[in-house]
Amino acid sequence: MEMRKRVTLELRGKMPAEVKELVLDNCRSDDGKISGLSSDFENLEHLSMINVGLLSISNLPKLNKLRKLELCDNRISGGLEVLVEKTPNLTQLNLSANKIREISTLEPLKKLPRLRILDLFICEVTKLLNYRESIFTLLPQLIYLDDFDASNISNLDLEADGLDDEYDENGDEDEEEDEESDDEDDLDGEDDKNGRDDEDEEDDGDEDEDEDEEEEDEELDDEDDLDGEDEENGGDDEDEDDEDDGDEDEDEDEEVEIQQGEKRKRDPEEEPDDDEEDEDNDDD
Repeated sequence: MEMRKRVTLELRGKMPAEVKELVLDNCRSDDGKISGLSSDFENLEHLSMINVGLLSISNLPKLNKLRKLELCDNRISGGLEVLVEKTPNLTQLNLSANKIREISTLEPLKKLPRLRILDLFICEVTKLLNYRESIFTLLPQLIYLDDFDASNISNLDLEADGLDDEYDENGDEDEEEDEESDDEDDLDGEDDKNGRDDEDEEDDGDEDEDEDEEEEDEELDDEDDLDGEDEENGGDDEDEDDEDDGDEDEDEDEEVEIQQGEKRKRDPEEEPDDDEEDEDNDDD
């Protein structure tokens, strides 16, 4: 689809002044130039023309409120001075996969004081020695180049719209929020630590209870063993008593037999006396 027709389609019945975001990706430019756009898009903040076959941006209309411009996957090799005149408030520029070969091609961007984010992925300029350091030196207003800042910290998801204003106005607030967040993290860490200490104490208490129960069980076992021994000893004592009683009974029986024997011995001696008495009676 031609770019001009795509612009009309994306309006969706709106007036150009009502549009804040316009995406024209993968349409076809006319002879490598922008078409269908005009300064009537006075409130446009985000313009995307990815892979539209652009060779030049020379006929870009004046868009004073434009903050984000995406031009990756085209064949642009220069002419960036147009951006200084037509998009003075630009904060984010994506020129990845274009034909930019020299750092000097980017020099016009020095006149964009609000530019904070620049992407040059897959451009030949990225192969130059000390490329990153050279760009940050050339464009000191930049915060992120190819998703990395000057300290090589990645920019994962940074919104460029109004970046400079928010950065100046909210810088102090962000620092305070970070400090509060750090304090909350410290408190959470202490709570977690205290929680773990309480759990350890509970575990120690459980272990002590288990040890006390084991000691009580051992004492009960010892008492049972002692009772068993007492019962055995008691049984032995009863057996001994029974034996002693048996011995006493035997002794008594023997004594009775001895006495009876002695009586029997005495009785024959007494019998003659009776006979004698009978004889005397007969004589009488």
